[in-house]
Amino acid sequence: QVQLVESGGGLVQAGGSLRLSCADSGRTISSNNKGWFRQAPGKEREFVTAISWSGEATAYADSVKGRFTISRDNAKNTVYLQMNSLKPEDTAVYYCAATRYSSSRALRERYDYNYWGQGTQVTVSS
Repeated sequence: QVQLVESGGGLVQAGGSLRLSCADSGRTISSNNKGWFRQAPGKEREFVTAISWSGEATAYADSVKGRFTISRDNAKNTVYLQMNSLKPEDTAVYYCAATRYSSSRALRERYDYNYWGQGTQVTVSS
């Protein structure tokens, strides 16, 4: 059983930075895969970035490459999303996701994930 709680969202001006955190409270030691997705108003939830259970493999959507960085600290059961050079197009609710089982790959698809957080709002003003 996994429970995910996101934090760190807020309002930031274009060009600014935010760091999101996702705490996994359902495990004493986190060894599952994690990912971040986002959903803007009127849009479908889309892949942002993902990380393997070990943290050695990562994947990024083309729209965030070079600006966002995913990392994890398994001892703290936490995954992070560092967002730099934010654009108004990044405005969305950001969701943390986790798999039931571990994979050495970074998983990009919604169907790969079994658990979802409640989301945290990120708003980037121009």
